[in-house]
Amino acid sequence: METIGLGGDIRDRLLEDLRLVIKDAEDLLRSSGLQLDEGYRLARARFESTLSDARSSLSSLEERVADGARDALDTTQQYVKENPWQAVGIGALTGLAIGLLIGRR
Repeated sequence: METIGLGGDIRDRLLEDLRLVIKDAEDLLRSSGLQLDEGYRLARARFESTLSDARSSLSSLEERVADGARDALDTTQQYVKENPWQAVGIGALTGLAIGLLIGRR
């Protein structure tokens, strides 16, 4: 299973899909004055296909991030149940550090 962060492969595919969307949108805009010619239809078909692929990639990425977040939450809950006093100590130290940072402003 992937980590919560974006994996290099997923990020690269997503960026490539977004680049293709932009390129196809530019082609579509350039040919929009000639809406009846074949260039417009081809650009529009490519744009719709690329947009569909980008949506699919984003949906898949969203599912993976949600799964990773759920796993992290489950792990945190299990740790707190097994080590309640350590969790309280970590929370207290975190609160103290945040309070000190806010107090400096």
